[in-house]
Amino acid sequence: MKTQVLRSFSPNRAVSATSLRIIAVIWTVAALSFWTMSPLEVIPTPLGVMKAFRTLWMQEGLSRELLTSFLLNIKAIGYATLISLILSYLTVVPVFRPIGAFVSKLRFLGLTGLTFLFTLLVSGGHQLKLGLLVFGMTVFFVTSMCAVVADIPAEKLDYARTLRMSEWGVVWEVVVLGTADQALEVLRQNAAIGWMMLTVVEGLARSEGGVGAMLLNQNKHFHLDSVFAIQIAILVVGLFQDYLIGAFKRLACPYVELRFAR
Repeated sequence: MKTQVLRSFSPNRAVSATSLRIIAVIWTVAALSFWTMSPLEVIPTPLGVMKAFRTLWMQEGLSRELLTSFLLNIKAIGYATLISLILSYLTVVPVFRPIGAFVSKLRFLGLTGLTFLFTLLVSGGHQLKLGLLVFGMTVFFVTSMCAVVADIPAEKLDYARTLRMSEWGVVWEVVVLGTADQALEVLRQNAAIGWMMLTVVEGLARSEGGVGAMLLNQNKHFHLDSVFAIQIAILVVGLFQDYLIGAFKRLACPYVELRFAR
């Protein structure tokens, strides 16, 4: 036991799963204790947040708003993934490479400045929110995936050619299938980015409601206990989404766990 404790304070050391659970529990208790005894009066107490969460869930439809937001984010993830992977894989063809580079540079644009343009291009609040989310995720997805494709070692491409594959066969086997695990990891990261942007997007178009609109309404009236409750709900759903994508990655690419075993 003493050895496990010492290893927990040493860099680049593996510890048992039980030790990791104990460490997680200790940090959780410490965080809750700090929250409960916080000297800042503006921060609501855990009990107040729990009461606010119960009211929001039972009387104000928090569950419905979370489901609305979650389904919107899943739809945006699907479109963003499809567009981003096509643009990223096409960078193996020189004539399409500038397109990927251009889309990548658009990540420096703010969503607020694009609202008017997207309003003209689409119809309805749902399409506006969907378009903004897809844009926000695509520019970061393309940036990461273009880097993944560019970092493929030339040896892998040459090895595939020695197997008498055509160049498009090399692209399929090495670029597409060979980077599937990295593509899923990039998807996981950008799904989190989309979930984070969701509250801002739903604040711009409130026609369908959503957890973002509810959060802004509570924040407008300084109901901080409700704001904390909604934020915790957003965090929990985000972690659940992240877990699902991670589980799918482990199922689709089991070799990754072997490669990165410590």
